[in-house]
Amino acid sequence: MTTGTFTVRPLDPLKDAELLHGWVTHPKAAFWMMQDARLRDVEREYLRIAADEHHHAYLGLHDGAPAFLMEKYDPRYVELVGLYDPEPGDVGMHFLVAPTDRPVHGFTRAVITAVMEELFADPRTRRVVVEPDVGNKAVHALNEAVGFVPVREIDKPEKRALLSFCTREQFMAARGVAV
Repeated sequence: MTTGTFTVRPLDPLKDAELLHGWVTHPKAAFWMMQDARLRDVEREYLRIAADEHHHAYLGLHDGAPAFLMEKYDPRYVELVGLYDPEPGDVGMHFLVAPTDRPVHGFTRAVITAVMEELFADPRTRRVVVEPDVGNKAVHALNEAVGFVPVREIDKPEKRALLSFCTREQFMAARGVAV
């Protein structure tokens, strides 16, 4: 397991855009669907998110250094409207680990664990909802490792996605913590 401290802070769409641009256009971020984005496209996208009361972006830090992007959203209003029946306490999530030339074994799993801990730190969060591309096998395995259960494939405007859910209890059980 990766050591160190994970924290998140609200993303600053203008100050963080150049950093994010390098991440979202990197070949390893193909499923983020921003490969051809210009810097101003990244600024515009994250300014849009910042203006949306139901969608929030955060810069994730590992020992104080930028390491990942985290988004949380209310699936009643963003991303999944009309694609499933949301329950009270549902929170949608996206995450992207910064590309690196020196991958650390277990780091991405440590990041998704930190993201889930952050989401479940809010007592109103009862279940986390994700909708990764059906072809993103690596993220499906990570999701399952932290307790997500795939429900079904859904068609979104931009992709065919695997709708999956993780309750607080499933997350704790996946971590080996008694509930």
